[in-house]
Amino acid sequence: MANGLRFRTARDLFSACPAIARDMKAVPTDQPSIEFCRALLAGRVPEEALTFCAYLLPERAAIWWAHECLSNLAELLGDRDLELLALVGDWVGEPGNPDHREAVAQAVEVPPATPVSWIALAAGWRDGGSAIDQATAGFPTAHAVSAGILAGLARVSLADRFAVLSAFVEMGIEMAEMETQQHSADAY
Repeated sequence: MANGLRFRTARDLFSACPAIARDMKAVPTDQPSIEFCRALLAGRVPEEALTFCAYLLPERAAIWWAHECLSNLAELLGDRDLELLALVGDWVGEPGNPDHREAVAQAVEVPPATPVSWIALAAGWRDGGSAIDQATAGFPTAHAVSAGILAGLARVSLADRFAVLSAFVEMGIEMAEMETQQHSADAY
């Protein structure tokens, strides 16, 4: 499956998305993207695997992945984040729906103050809202997705953090593989 990913190798991803170098210290290799991601997870800074997934996934898929990750942490989120999570979920289901776009645009907190506000920012930024654009110039969607998931992960107890981190990375890898299958099916 790794051969069908939109970025076959880690080096391909780093070349296509130079902003990732601001978010990660890992040096890209010619390893297939999924192998590189799993190596990051097993490495010294496993959180970089989350960041790599955020850049590996197409933007809408990355926002959905973040939504799913943070939904798994619902008991650690405040009321405002739960409201934002519902708005982002609606947006992902129908990103072209003007009501969902407007709701996300109005809900965006700049600068983001909570895990889900980062994800709302990613959704709003992806839609190209003018007010959001001014506040997020040079701020890729993947950066906001990564920041949101990492902020949520920071709320997890130290004893459980690596297990949750691993589950999130595996979910991201599964989504990347599903995106590959979908694009392969669409090609026929």
